[in-house]
Amino acid sequence: MSEDVRLIAWVRGRVQGVGFRWFTRAKALEIGGLSGFALNLGDGRVQVVAEGARERCEGLLDWLQTGDTPGHVDGVTEIWDTPRGGYDGFAIR
Repeated sequence: MSEDVRLIAWVRGRVQGVGFRWFTRAKALEIGGLSGFALNLGDGRVQVVAEGARERCEGLLDWLQTGDTPGHVDGVTEIWDTPRGGYDGFAIR
């Protein structure tokens, strides 16, 4: 059985105003078993927080880095942590 983890990713590039958060939520729901959110930051990045099984979070991270995302991703910085819980599904903030 896979351990549950918390992924925090900051996505750089042209990722605001192009539907990036909506598509990130859709991908998280497609993967299934993930909770968290996608949030526009004031500096132009999108922050993605996802909690769930490690392989599911890794699948979302892979999509963020190399998938068919809207806009243009220049890079992704991520950190891994223990889950905190408290999310109701996967939200757009």
